[in-house]
Amino acid sequence: MTIKRKKTKQKKIFSSKDKAKKTYLKKAIAGLSLLVLLVVVAGFLAHHLLLRTQPAQPAKKKQTFKIPVFEIYPKEDKVLRKPDYKPKPVPKALPKVAIIIDDIGYERRVAEKFLTLDAVLTFSVFPHSPFQQRIIRKAHAKGFEIMLHLPMEPNEYPEVDPGSDALLTSMSPDELIDQLNKNLDAVPLIKGVNNHMGSKMTTESTQMYQIFSVLKKRGLFFIDSLTTSESLCKPSARLLQIPFAQRDVFLDHVQEPDFIRRQIKELLRIAEIHGTAIGIAHPHEVTYKVFLEELPELQKKVRLVPASSIVEIIG
Repeated sequence: MTIKRKKTKQKKIFSSKDKAKKTYLKKAIAGLSLLVLLVVVAGFLAHHLLLRTQPAQPAKKKQTFKIPVFEIYPKEDKVLRKPDYKPKPVPKALPKVAIIIDDIGYERRVAEKFLTLDAVLTFSVFPHSPFQQRIIRKAHAKGFEIMLHLPMEPNEYPEVDPGSDALLTSMSPDELIDQLNKNLDAVPLIKGVNNHMGSKMTTESTQMYQIFSVLKKRGLFFIDSLTTSESLCKPSARLLQIPFAQRDVFLDHVQEPDFIRRQIKELLRIAEIHGTAIGIAHPHEVTYKVFLEELPELQKKVRLVPASSIVEIIG
């Protein structure tokens, strides 16, 4: 009997210890679970608190670019050809007219409208302009001739900025040639060059010789936009024997339909007298609309040709 009682007591003791262990284990698990929950809650609150205290990130700005001033026109432009210029005899064929659309590369929408015209035009493209590659690709596919519209220093510089790619009279010969080559390399498929602004640069004979020497090596022609009556481009081209011509009429420096129509008539008059003429226009909506209306009649009286068809080496 004594042995049985001892065994019964031992079982009760072991049973109490097991219950105590189980109770402790349950409490430990519950405590650990609570701790994990608190850590998660604390992390969540800390994350949101941090977001509230951090300054809001500014929205990303759209890429923008500064559209350059299209042109500075000469104050007086009455004498379009020198008095000593001998008019060519009018051939039996229609006189030839080249229309250059300057300042291509910044205004994509209007430039592409010009590509829809049933006409032969020449596009003169700014170097490193944002839409140049797309426009050149389409223009070349249409058969339009491509030129480099070369920024040059105007008399009004620095009040008027011709752009970061401009050739400046303050440049050393090495700087001038380096910038010129960069601009030439930037625009593919070019046949020639005309100046953007440049009323000061085109009066500097030494620097024009340097510029024309590079153009001669590359086999390119030059058309003087004639932004000043003091331009020395013509004698420089004669000296270096590069194909050359100069602008006869700016067509749209006053953006009014009636004015543009009068300028087109003036271009026609010059072409009839001399056998050739060069007009320069710009990618303006009003210019496109007038061209759309006037080109059919114009094409009955002149033959529209690429700019390269009018340039020649001065004898």
